[in-house]
Amino acid sequence: MISRILAADLPAHVGRTVRIAGWLHRRRELKSVSFLVVRDRSGLAQVVLREPVHLAEETVVEVTGTVAANPQAPGGAELADPVIDVLSTPVEPPPFDLYRPVVSGTLPTVLDHAPVALRHPLLRAPFEIAAAGVAGFRAALDGLGFVETSTPKIVASATESGANVFGIDYFGRPAFLAQSPQFFKQALVGVFERVYEVGPVFRAEPHDTARHLAQYTSLDAELGFVRDHRDVMAVLTRALGGMHAAVAERAGAAVALLGIEVPKVPEEIPAIDFAEAQELLARHTEEDPRGEPDLAPAHERWLGEWALREHGSEFLFVTGYPMVKRPFYTHPDPAAPERSRSFDLLFRGLELVTGGQRLHLHADYLAALTARGEDPAAYEGYLAAFAHGMPPHGGFAIGLERWTSRLTGAANVRQTTLFPRDLHRLSP
Repeated sequence: MISRILAADLPAHVGRTVRIAGWLHRRRELKSVSFLVVRDRSGLAQVVLREPVHLAEETVVEVTGTVAANPQAPGGAELADPVIDVLSTPVEPPPFDLYRPVVSGTLPTVLDHAPVALRHPLLRAPFEIAAAGVAGFRAALDGLGFVETSTPKIVASATESGANVFGIDYFGRPAFLAQSPQFFKQALVGVFERVYEVGPVFRAEPHDTARHLAQYTSLDAELGFVRDHRDVMAVLTRALGGMHAAVAERAGAAVALLGIEVPKVPEEIPAIDFAEAQELLARHTEEDPRGEPDLAPAHERWLGEWALREHGSEFLFVTGYPMVKRPFYTHPDPAAPERSRSFDLLFRGLELVTGGQRLHLHADYLAALTARGEDPAAYEGYLAAFAHGMPPHGGFAIGLERWTSRLTGAANVRQTTLFPRDLHRLSP
């Protein structure tokens, strides 16, 4: 039995008989010779035949043959004298030609036919980059002593007061799809000190934009015994560094195919205070955002350009956001209680990460909830952890699809989302 090898490994087997398997990517017939291009997970392999073979593109085949060197073939080698076994045949053509170097289908066409459309190398590449990023995130935090956790996605109360949630019927009782693992990961700081999770989160916010989804993948981390939010920023910097290094190491072919550059994460990402950022914007743009509790998308873009120009960095921390725009569990600045010990991380002019230090004293939670008109009784299960002693802690969350879209230059986050769920889409 001849073991299967991948298309990318053909050049290492010149002169040997091998077996490859994959999809018929392209068929070309010349006067005296025919070529089949077979696609597998590693790339493309060329098969040379003396007789024409009438197989439809996307037919699944096994091919056994002798490897011959050919500089004009993909990778510099091809299969000659082949024996072709058909494993399955398509019953209908793909929605557009998958062999063409560019994608001719529109985004709705791609999303409607995702199971086959994503076979196109250009459409598959962002997800190879995303997978490498997740591996780098895990490796970086594992190296810092974090424990990976998996927490429930069905919860009894909303994670963030005021945010929209998806309600469900849980055996006759009202419940919700989790907006984040925030409550669980904070409680688990009291168990493991340092935790992280990679999992889905749900936001019932009726946004119909190129950057919002109703479900996305969140890379969450929480760590105990922090001095303030700057300790959290340092860990986030390490995590992002691991993600970008892993992309360069594990997804180099996808990066090259997309023609993108993976920026190196600085050892120390530049930071600017929220009030200072507003002063800059007031002096150098046509708008005066001073007094506003948040940054508008146009302001984030301007600050991203400023960070690249002044610091040579595609990343920028903005710290000290007003408490009025932060969740109730955010720790205020003791020197200025109207300001928070929190941050946003901008990447190429778009908010990518939100994080900061959390409250850790039980009495502070009761006061914070009461001040916002919330009933502490509704958060009884959450507050129980803080009744038994919790260290100062903080954390962050990275939206995987948004990170991938910024890294690859995608115009729409749905281009970097497998089977996206948004205001209009519930299938496939």
